[in-house]
Amino acid sequence: MSDDIGKLNMPAVVLVRPQMGENIGAAARAMLNFTLDHMRIVAPRDGWPNPAAVAMASGAGRVLDAAQLCADLPDVLADCDYVYATTARGRDLTKPVFSPEAAMGDAAKRIKDGQRVAVLFGPERAGLENDDVARANAIVTVPVNPEFASLNLAQCVLLMGYEWMRASAEVTDQTVEMAGTDWAKGQDIEHLAGHFEDRLDEAGFFFPEHKAQSMKINLRNMWSRMPLTRADVQMLHGMMRQMVRWKERD
Repeated sequence: MSDDIGKLNMPAVVLVRPQMGENIGAAARAMLNFTLDHMRIVAPRDGWPNPAAVAMASGAGRVLDAAQLCADLPDVLADCDYVYATTARGRDLTKPVFSPEAAMGDAAKRIKDGQRVAVLFGPERAGLENDDVARANAIVTVPVNPEFASLNLAQCVLLMGYEWMRASAEVTDQTVEMAGTDWAKGQDIEHLAGHFEDRLDEAGFFFPEHKAQSMKINLRNMWSRMPLTRADVQMLHGMMRQMVRWKERD
């Protein structure tokens, strides 16, 4: 091979005998979505370079520009330390079988230790052959509908790329867009609770008398449970002031 996977901090994506240029281009887009840009192509049916692949890549052309064309699988895997073969079908081969998540977690550890890692993806019609899988160290199988287990080439690359991103980068599981405001502080909530309590008291809400204290505690407990922003607090103050003004007009 002309390059050294060991210098890369990512697995090589190896497309084995891909049939359609469009699928190669779509795979390149899927790769770049998740920071993967090292593609190797083994014996593409329609030759290489492929104009259909370039058209479909749409923005991920640099992945195709740097892609390496290889004559056969032994050539493409010559400098690899560990290889994963993606396949949906059962194999009569004794190998570790990973989920995509576990495979990319394992790959991240191996790459961190300086190993050269590759992931094999088979041709669109029937996937990898047993002879291809036999050259891999492990199998990756996606838990899909057993009655319709076939994945499009680009879909499979996208799925593995997503798991690679999760395994190798800091991924935020949940965040909140604050839309120009901040979370309300304790003093903001205390002021709001006092405002509502005073106005509701004037309106005779806390009735009967022997339940008034319990009702006030429940009201304050409600405010403390609500994840309010400062904008929310201002709006609630405004709502209460407007209702009081409306009542005073009668």
